[in-house]
Amino acid sequence: MTAATPAPQVDVRRAGERFATRLGWLDSKHSFSFSRHHDPANTHHGLLLVNNDDIVNPGTGFETHPHRDMEIVTWVLQGSLVHQDSEGHTGVIYPGLAQRMSAGTGILHSEKNDSWRLGGPAQIDPAHTDPVHFVQMWVVPDEGGITPGYEQLEIDHELLSGGLVTVASGMPGHDGAAAIRIKNRYAALHAARLQPGQSVRLPEAPFLHLFVPRGSVTLEEAGPLAAGDAVRFTATGGQQVTATEPAEILVWEMHATLG
Repeated sequence: MTAATPAPQVDVRRAGERFATRLGWLDSKHSFSFSRHHDPANTHHGLLLVNNDDIVNPGTGFETHPHRDMEIVTWVLQGSLVHQDSEGHTGVIYPGLAQRMSAGTGILHSEKNDSWRLGGPAQIDPAHTDPVHFVQMWVVPDEGGITPGYEQLEIDHELLSGGLVTVASGMPGHDGAAAIRIKNRYAALHAARLQPGQSVRLPEAPFLHLFVPRGSVTLEEAGPLAAGDAVRFTATGGQQVTATEPAEILVWEMHATLG
């Protein structure tokens, strides 16, 4: 992990340029090299290694699989995702709920679009036919071998403001403000839900990653961005993002990069 001063750059990556994995139950788009898709020139940006835009059919999902030394943040846009892991954590993740899993020394987990409905206690619904749409993001921890952990917290109320809300952070400056804590003091994830005409200003950092999972926006000095588009900022920030239709944005603020 380094904190070198890079040259300024605004690198727009269009939705159609992403790697794609399509299975009978999964439609996944990868912003960076992932699984069988490998491009040595596209492995990460800053501390962000994975930005997967996933749609999972009902009654299906990712079976139990291992992770190690990774901070994994999941953000659901539509539907609900059932999480279970080898540390005994279970949860139903839905829009407006921030979720983080620290893999640490090693953890097994599954993520499924099971037939669950929310509304009081979760109930099995045999007629459930809704896909779940979520973004999963991985950043490296700033130290290895930590104890595995899990955290989730409802932040839907904060998102109603239309401003940029800190979803997950390990940065000391976000103590008391972040919804969930991640084990990297150089990284933070922010989100905003925007109505047409609403704007937010991006933070300034050596590395930023802006992703538009839903709707469309205009980025100051770069123009229109549609659903699935992303922008990698290096040594710049502070640009204004304005919604042109109801939209959601995810912004990683990073003050270091992988060496």
